[in-house]
Amino acid sequence: MELAPSARRFAGPTRDADGMAVAAFVLGLVGLLVMNVILGPAAIVLAGLALFRGTARRGRALLGLSLGVADLVVLAVLLSGNGTVAWHFGG
Repeated sequence: MELAPSARRFAGPTRDADGMAVAAFVLGLVGLLVMNVILGPAAIVLAGLALFRGTARRGRALLGLSLGVADLVVLAVLLSGNGTVAWHFGG
């Protein structure tokens, strides 16, 4: 089934925005454990773009946004506690 020209024009950006929402969620989740200095801001930017473009996965984009902010909070706590951006378990 062929899409009308006007439908083809709008199918791409929404699909891209959905992909950005999922990517923001994954980057934010992984950023809690590793490389939060890079992955946190990337998750925030992707979630913001996905929301701006009108994603159908709005909840996932908002979750990615909140996880990106949590990444930066974890980074701030690590910097203030240890003086480094590395996890330290034990004594």
